[in-house]
Amino acid sequence: MSNVAAKTDSDVNEIRLAIEMAKTLQGDFSRSGFLKTVLPELLRMLGGELGGLVRQRSGQWDREIWVGDEVPVPDVLIGEALDAGTTRMSDRWCVTPLSVSPDANELTIAQPTASALIIRMTTAEHDAVQKSDRRADRFRNAANVLAAALHRIETRDRHVRRIEQLTTVLKAAAEWQRLDDNEALLKRIADTATELLHCERASIFLWDRRRKKLIGRPALGVEGKPLEVDDNAGVVGEVLSSGEAKIWNGGSDDESRVNRSVDASLEFQTRSLVAVPMAGQRDELIGVFEAINHREDAFDAYDAAILSDLSTHAAVAIEAQRTRRKLTETRDRLVDDAASTTQLIGNHSAIENVRQSAAKVAKTDLTVLVLGNNGTGKEVLARHIHFESERRSGPFIAVNCAALVETLLESELFGHEKGAFTDANQTRVGKFELANGGTLFLDEVGDMSPGGQAKLLRVLEEKVVVRVGGSQTIPVDVRVIAATNQPLEELIEARRFREDLFFRLNVVRLTLPQLRDRGEDVLLLADHFLKQFCYQIGRQVPTLDRGARTALKSHAWPGNIRELRNTIERVCYLCTEDEIRADDLTLAGPGGGTARSVIDGTLSEGTKQFQVEHIQRAIEACGGNMTDAAARLGLHRSNLYRKMRQLGMQTSGE
Repeated sequence: MSNVAAKTDSDVNEIRLAIEMAKTLQGDFSRSGFLKTVLPELLRMLGGELGGLVRQRSGQWDREIWVGDEVPVPDVLIGEALDAGTTRMSDRWCVTPLSVSPDANELTIAQPTASALIIRMTTAEHDAVQKSDRRADRFRNAANVLAAALHRIETRDRHVRRIEQLTTVLKAAAEWQRLDDNEALLKRIADTATELLHCERASIFLWDRRRKKLIGRPALGVEGKPLEVDDNAGVVGEVLSSGEAKIWNGGSDDESRVNRSVDASLEFQTRSLVAVPMAGQRDELIGVFEAINHREDAFDAYDAAILSDLSTHAAVAIEAQRTRRKLTETRDRLVDDAASTTQLIGNHSAIENVRQSAAKVAKTDLTVLVLGNNGTGKEVLARHIHFESERRSGPFIAVNCAALVETLLESELFGHEKGAFTDANQTRVGKFELANGGTLFLDEVGDMSPGGQAKLLRVLEEKVVVRVGGSQTIPVDVRVIAATNQPLEELIEARRFREDLFFRLNVVRLTLPQLRDRGEDVLLLADHFLKQFCYQIGRQVPTLDRGARTALKSHAWPGNIRELRNTIERVCYLCTEDEIRADDLTLAGPGGGTARSVIDGTLSEGTKQFQVEHIQRAIEACGGNMTDAAARLGLHRSNLYRKMRQLGMQTSGE
């Protein structure tokens, strides 16, 4: 009867202890707080006079929590119990390993820390245990319940820690994407790792496959140069060869795994480390991410997991920065190449004044009005201003306003929505939107229709466009440069150009001189075009003899720089000699090598012949551009074609 009563009391005590543990787990207890609450009751139930939890650390048995006098613990007995995986008793000591089978989803990179419940029993309890297997089972059951409770606390704490860490990782990854400097990016990544993993140092080892080296940045205490190690050395070498995370904790792992030569060279002592692989966009290894010397304890599987998360985002940030840097370098190279083709060549004082004014206005967003005859280089000047400005990496969009009829002007400049009018089969972005962030060049703005002038003025004042057929206002950040060869003041008096639009465009005015007024600049431009076209053709650059240079300087150049460019282009293709003579230039007029023929016949016939030659020279000077030729002759394009038909000249079409 007494045995039954004792058995019942033991069951009741076990049940009561389990209930107390369950209640305690409902609170927000830490591991140490839980043990301080539960352990005294556990010892009392098991008949212990002192005891606690011990775990192995650096080869020694360390008391995690203890109740009673701190007497020496039986190291040998603890080792036997852990090796056997069951309870061991000797000299009133009872040792039971604490172990829980890991879940299938748990990380198993590092070996779990060995721990045990150790109790020194009273003499009476010891004698009772010796006589009853049931009492021995109580130790095992109590240890299992305690281990399960601690496992639950640790799991909860790890989940909370994991959520906090992932939140920090995501915030850090967003910040990394904003960094353009490579060294600053790598340092920020390393700083994040040291903070999250509570370690002393962290390094990213990028793999130089060709040299079979791992380049560590930031270098561990090495100022001014990176740390280089062989790609098969130490734990980082293990990670690189296996593609798996590795952990090393001093005192419990193989000492030979650590590359102590690095420690010796840096006067540094590695006590623990964790390293994970870094994979690129195509899952190829690009390096290893390493954290060294945990400040509080050894590294574990969860440290490896969080470092792997950091590694994933770090690899993305590093490769993204590399891509951005390459794209930026390519963009800058293309911009520089484009800028080199829009130089304001010339030493004449008039050009020097324009160049200085352009340099000043380029640093602003002021609207510029460029004046000058056809062929003087108004678009070249506009491009020069663009490439000298902060907008140089943005688009440069040129629009010939004279070529746009009023019905198409609004659609061309501001765009249209699908279905806005017949044949509007899809949405089209206008020139203002295309030039957003850059420069819009409006050539021949003096030929713009009155309706187009009103719409342009509205956009310049409000800085927004509305597509044809749409209602949404679209903000545009565009710098406008306008150009014309017409006297706008006279057009204003004739009510053909809006005065308010003129004042809006005429914030800064730059006037280009005619080529015949620029003296020696004609030779500088000729040499420039010679080199340019010969490079395109792939031939050696010929020289201009004295006669050719004299002819170039004495020619009137009615077509200005455009005529000179066309002349040099023709010579480069048709003249195969190493030296260009005056006759090769085939210039019309005085000093050009091709004098005007004597006009014979009646006055009517002579007038007709003169008109034919004059029109032909104008067309040639404008490079075949009939609109420019008509403007040079003071005619509209349609009137020029009509006049040519009257004179019996061949026309290619309206």
